[in-house]
Amino acid sequence: MKFKTVFLGLAALSITIASCGEKESPENGGDGGSTVPSGNVEIKPVRDLNSILKNPLNGWVMYVSSTADPSYFDTEFTVNTGETVKVRDYASCFYVRAGWKKFNPEPDKYFWQIPDDPLNKLYQRAQELGLPMAFRVVVDGRDQGENTPEWVYDKGAAYWPSSGLPRFSDRKVPDVMDPVWRACYEKFIEDFAAEFNDPSKIAFIDAYGLGKWGEGHNVCYEGLEVTGTEEENGVTYPAYGDGIVSDKTAEYKKNTMEWITGLYSRCFTNVPLVINYHRQIGHPRSSGAQAQPDSEELLEIAIKNGYSLRSDAIGMTNNDWGYNDWERSFVAKWNCTGSDLVNRRPVLMEGGYIVSSHSYWNDPKGYRQGHPEDVRQGEFDESREARVNMMDFRVGDETKSWFENAFSLVEQFVQEGGYRLYPDLVTVPEKVAIGSDITVTSRWRNAGWGYCPTNIPQWNQKYKVAFALLDMETDSPVYQFVDMDTDLSTWLSSAPTSYTFDISMKSVAIGGYTWAVGIVDTTLDEGEGIHPIGIQVAVNKDSLTEDGWVKLTNVTVN
Repeated sequence: MKFKTVFLGLAALSITIASCGEKESPENGGDGGSTVPSGNVEIKPVRDLNSILKNPLNGWVMYVSSTADPSYFDTEFTVNTGETVKVRDYASCFYVRAGWKKFNPEPDKYFWQIPDDPLNKLYQRAQELGLPMAFRVVVDGRDQGENTPEWVYDKGAAYWPSSGLPRFSDRKVPDVMDPVWRACYEKFIEDFAAEFNDPSKIAFIDAYGLGKWGEGHNVCYEGLEVTGTEEENGVTYPAYGDGIVSDKTAEYKKNTMEWITGLYSRCFTNVPLVINYHRQIGHPRSSGAQAQPDSEELLEIAIKNGYSLRSDAIGMTNNDWGYNDWERSFVAKWNCTGSDLVNRRPVLMEGGYIVSSHSYWNDPKGYRQGHPEDVRQGEFDESREARVNMMDFRVGDETKSWFENAFSLVEQFVQEGGYRLYPDLVTVPEKVAIGSDITVTSRWRNAGWGYCPTNIPQWNQKYKVAFALLDMETDSPVYQFVDMDTDLSTWLSSAPTSYTFDISMKSVAIGGYTWAVGIVDTTLDEGEGIHPIGIQVAVNKDSLTEDGWVKLTNVTVN
């Protein structure tokens, strides 16, 4: 390594350096009480207000049909400024919701093994674009036709027909208590995890997938109620309604919740898991303003198994099915506003309405017919109250209306939603004696309404603040010092968080370096103990290296 003393100007670093010992004040963004360690200088990185930060479990989700052409990732819209933008440029991941048979069409045969499979082509293109996949596996065939693969039924898995009409013979409802069905599903999830238990490939898993649309309601344990008859070509057939409710239902619901959340959490140890929090979770019926008495207990089983939270009905406030006070109360207990710092959970959203087909103007919120931007505003407001980390760009008219009718909300969520972390004050020495011990400090803020969920078991506090000494020519880390006492999950928008960190310079060679700070992923190693940046911070780009380190000031070790 060559050493060259090249002191960068303040404009290049986009920072403010204050003299040793200067105290912060409330007027300049400080808390009025911290003091710079002797021999250090204060550095105040300039916050970035607007850039899209594609961080894990944060930001916009791009929904893609499992049968879409990969060119869908090139979808563009013209926004109100006259600019044409790509949807993917705003997305942190892409989400596929599809039947089990799309993932696993034949026994021991999976989409990633089939070069011409549409889902594989989507996945490969997304990997090229740096977009990890998120997914939900749907098994119930009532609304979409067969979702559990036919080969599973050929093995003897039990099911019920959801219609007596011959043309709907593929609309099968699997018996989720059946041991044959469960064994096939377990094998599928185990094989899926063997290939995809990797956060560079999978952003999160919507890991329940039972019932209608896989949303976790109208789950069948004992068959469907016969509601009457229907005719076709002069022949009468039975008509079916919701699932049967009996005195065994509560037992079956709990057994199923423990089984499926235990399965996913056992197999996907490195990838976040989420479940739809709803008052009818796991119940054989879909609707009703009142929650089932065991809904909270069932969701807490999932949370105990490491699950985070997701709602499929944000912005839909009708009492029959939509998002009401029960959901608001439940999520407030577990999101970043709750009092339990250890067990809090991030929240993801999906809008409840499809504006091209739902009568959203009948919602109690008073949305105007012909004004999808009203629905987008309602979803945004409900998301902010729930403190969500991720919002949805669903296919078709939903995505179109976000960009063409509500683009200001798209930008506002980039600026305010989820977590948006940055250091607003760092102190380091500019001269260090070889072999000495030094003290550095950093103060961090979260400009988002959500939080960085380093506390979830799949992450296990893997993201940490680190200081680095960069090569002054290449900006690559030569030495790195990780502050293992930092806990990003406690950084909330209500207050800054400060750290004091002692560093031994005994292994550092004489020379000139650039101090830098960043948030690294301690589960990854680039060699010689150097961890790569894992979280992009909201600091002016002029201060950042290509890898995402915040450059602070130069230092001489002699």
